[in-house]
Amino acid sequence: MNGQNYYRQDSLRGSITPERAWWDVSYYHLAIEVKPDSREIIGSNWVYYKVLEPYDILQIDLQVPLKITKVLQDGEHLSIRSEGNAHFITLTKPQRVGNIESIQIFYEGKPQTAKRPPWDGGLTWEQDDNGMDFIATSCQGLGASVWWPNKDHMYDEVDSMLMSIEVPKALVDVSNGRLRDVEQNDQKGTKTYHWFVANPINNYGVNINIGDYVSWSEPYIGLNGPLDVTYWVLRENEVKAKKHFVEVPRMLEAFEFWMGPYPFYEDGFQLVEAPYLGMEHQSSITYGNQFQNGYLGKDLSGTGWGLKFDFIIVHESGHEWFANNVTFKDAADIWIHEGFTAYSESLFVEYFYGKSAGQEYCRGTRKGIRNKFPIIGDYDVNSSHKDNDVYSKGANILNTVRQILNNDDQWRQTLKGIGAAFYHQTVTTEQIETFIAKQTGMELRLFFDQYLRTSQIPIFEYHKEKGKLMYRWDETLEGFNMPIDLKIDDKEIRLTPTTSWQSYPMAHQNDLVPEIDPNYYIEVKQVR
Repeated sequence: MNGQNYYRQDSLRGSITPERAWWDVSYYHLAIEVKPDSREIIGSNWVYYKVLEPYDILQIDLQVPLKITKVLQDGEHLSIRSEGNAHFITLTKPQRVGNIESIQIFYEGKPQTAKRPPWDGGLTWEQDDNGMDFIATSCQGLGASVWWPNKDHMYDEVDSMLMSIEVPKALVDVSNGRLRDVEQNDQKGTKTYHWFVANPINNYGVNINIGDYVSWSEPYIGLNGPLDVTYWVLRENEVKAKKHFVEVPRMLEAFEFWMGPYPFYEDGFQLVEAPYLGMEHQSSITYGNQFQNGYLGKDLSGTGWGLKFDFIIVHESGHEWFANNVTFKDAADIWIHEGFTAYSESLFVEYFYGKSAGQEYCRGTRKGIRNKFPIIGDYDVNSSHKDNDVYSKGANILNTVRQILNNDDQWRQTLKGIGAAFYHQTVTTEQIETFIAKQTGMELRLFFDQYLRTSQIPIFEYHKEKGKLMYRWDETLEGFNMPIDLKIDDKEIRLTPTTSWQSYPMAHQNDLVPEIDPNYYIEVKQVR
């Protein structure tokens, strides 16, 4: 356990309960009205699902203070038993294996207001400089059920989705996928924006962004042909956004080179201004980095390379490959999202400024690593364990694997291969580990156990003795034998230390310290 207490609500959210396991969600139609004046949501979600095994109770998640008002199946009202944020719906119709069935869930209320979005999310209700409403959702970790009823577990992504979002007529809603239609509701003084997502989408990737938006589009000629790229910003920011957003095609060029085709050509790519820093909402990346490079103007790596690009555009877009395309099954494996995406920042730097720059950037992010807990969390609970280690430690673990492999073309093919092998799928850490080991031809079981499942960083211990360099690994699992590159006696060599002392002959008896390749994420200690 990562220093956290868990309760039944955490298990109901974080595990594949019997009331979830028997059905596979296939389609949502979320139809809601957002009322800025009262900060309310009212509407319904049609849930279409495939019956995997006979059962008569279905779990839907919706967080208080929102309330389910009724549930219908084939026009019949169904009974609901609520246990906190989990709602158990009793079905009366026989659920036959293979059938596609549906229920319609009606709900309403004032959703939780975001306290510190996107980290402590919910609904953000702001106004722009012209006094127009500026509203957005953000719910990673907290869960999509904070604002709409759904099967709120990452293992089961809906295959496609229609979002019908009604807003005051002076405002625009931007959601995921492609805009199918804008419906005028003249009597109510509102408009309904109908957005369709053709690809599987994770729950927290679904979003709404409401404001006085203007937009423009451009095609990006990518690996799979023309990609529709659309930008949405507040009216007053159009001029500076058009200048700053030239970062987007650069990002797409670099990431398609390293990680393969953008995974959602059918849904396009949108960059949407939001009233918070930003999030990786699938096909509608939200942006609030104030149109500047770095992370709000700061270089998180401390190397200078972090000021060469807009952190939010690059990082949040990197999640399209890792989080939205390849998605973890359980929140314990969040490093798959954040570690690979943090690593993609260094790949962006490398693509434009060279390998040494990219690796220097990656190494620079180590200063935020705490090694307080293993970066794999606790399974089958709604764990909030997420510190900088899943970002920067995850990135440096991957950079270390690349060093061990010592074959950049093979490494690139491995990164691209993950996206292809697990295209639009949910995965476990074990699946990613196995794939990397197979693609690289390396034995990595103990390596991953050490770096992912312990908080100890390997220590390369050495001393000099009678014309020999004595060396070993310390603070590692038994049998750990990661190779390491170093320079000694003006010669570059590769050693394979174990947890037992070994020796390497030295040409000179001197006080020269072995020069360890800095791209290995380890500690070095001279003993005796």
